[in-house]
Amino acid sequence: MPLLFSFMLITDSATAQEYRTAVGARLGYPLSLSIKHFLNDNGHAVEAYVGTRGWGYGRWVNVSAGYQIHKPLDIEGLEGLHWYYGGGATVFFWNYDNAFAFDDDYSSTAIGIQGYLGLDYAFDDAPVNISVDWIPTFSFNGYLSGFGGGYGSVGVRYILGQ
Repeated sequence: MPLLFSFMLITDSATAQEYRTAVGARLGYPLSLSIKHFLNDNGHAVEAYVGTRGWGYGRWVNVSAGYQIHKPLDIEGLEGLHWYYGGGATVFFWNYDNAFAFDDDYSSTAIGIQGYLGLDYAFDDAPVNISVDWIPTFSFNGYLSGFGGGYGSVGVRYILGQ
C-alpha cells in the first residue's frame, strides 16, 4: 500500500501524455528489462521483458510477454493515468548449483501463464513513463511449479519518438 500511495504522490502534480513505445526497467520481482508498445489508440499494448533473480546457490532468468488493455481513470489533474489488466506467458530457466554438495546441482525450465493488474502514467514534461503492477503467475512445471502471487514491480521507462 505505501508503494501505491508514493505513486499517487509522484503523479499528483503532473499531467500526462499518451505514448506509443517505451523502454526501461521493471524494478521488482524479478528485476527486468522491459519494452512496452501500444498497438492502437484504444489502449491495447504488448509488453515484453527479460528478468533475473538470484539467491544463495540459485538463479533464474525469465522471458515474459503480456497483452494489456489500458483504461483511463477519470481523476482531475491526472488525465493520463490509466489502469490496466491483461494476460501473458512466461518461461523460467532455473539453475541451482551448490558447490559444497555434488548431488545437489540441477537446472530446469518452467512454463507459465500470467495475469496483469496495474497503473500506468506518462509525464507531460518529460519522456518518462512509470507503472506499478501485480503479476500473479502459475507455473506448470519445473522448480517451484504452481501459483506465485509475489510477482510485480515498479516500471520506469523512457518514451521513444516524442
